[in-house]
Amino acid sequence: MKIKLMLLAVTLVSFSGGAVAFDLGKFLEDRVKQEMDKDKPTQPEPSQTTKEAPAASQNTAAPQPPAKQKIDAAQLGFALFGDYSLEEENRIGSQISGNLLGAVPLVRDDKLQNYVNLVGHWVALQSGRQDVTWRFGVLDTEDINAFAAPGGYIFVTRGLYRLLHNEADLAGVLGHEIAHVTQKHHLKVLKQSSLIGALGQAASRKVRGSDPVVQNLIGNGAEVMARGLDKDAEYEADRVGMVYAARAGYTPWGLPDVLQGMAGLPAKDSRTGLLYKTHPHPADRLAALGEAVDGRLDGVQGKEVADRFYRIR
Repeated sequence: MKIKLMLLAVTLVSFSGGAVAFDLGKFLEDRVKQEMDKDKPTQPEPSQTTKEAPAASQNTAAPQPPAKQKIDAAQLGFALFGDYSLEEENRIGSQISGNLLGAVPLVRDDKLQNYVNLVGHWVALQSGRQDVTWRFGVLDTEDINAFAAPGGYIFVTRGLYRLLHNEADLAGVLGHEIAHVTQKHHLKVLKQSSLIGALGQAASRKVRGSDPVVQNLIGNGAEVMARGLDKDAEYEADRVGMVYAARAGYTPWGLPDVLQGMAGLPAKDSRTGLLYKTHPHPADRLAALGEAVDGRLDGVQGKEVADRFYRIR
């Protein structure tokens, strides 16, 4: 079993590049600004309008009103009642993770990457979602964050990994991201975008064609990543992730311990800039977890596994 999981890890680890200094938050925010700016209509310069206006403008025919935008019935039907196939989910996740890895390499430490993959696969086994190929990696950036993409792609930053104290902490963080995939939180966001497009904007066809179509739909994945999910999705991932970690034999309090550590960081810590834009504050997440769990996991006996935890170089 251990050998099999290590072989599965090779696919992701092989993408790791050289270590570089990189501001992940700035990269994602810049991509969002580019996506939003390109949709803004360009205004003609006043000088051109004055020069080109005909003298007898009163005699010209009145401009035709813009044609009414049509609703794409097929896209609307998919947005309301359809779902992404497994193939589509995998392609969307592959595109998002590929774009992310193209900007931020993995930490060049094969032992670290293999270790995180082994723990991640064990926790993912508890989710019951075995129709995807799970891949885990540690990104080479000091930003404190973690990311999930459809199709089983999970990333933790080096900055967040340094805050962990034992394997149970890691299992809790990975459990949260695994829950985003099992609950299909990002796919629901894309479906909402599809609904908006069907009702008002030029409709794009369902993700089934070439990869450029997928690329156009997700906008390099930057907007989904940088804007984040709504707080209810984050709270749900916290609750479900705790359960996954407990099923795997770890203490369920790993994730709350990590959140408590993040809540104690300085308010203006530059490493958490993107995290607080894409997630509720750790203190709010702790409060929501306490209310939801309400002593239900007090009797769960799990392990921290501090002695086996891989210390990052």
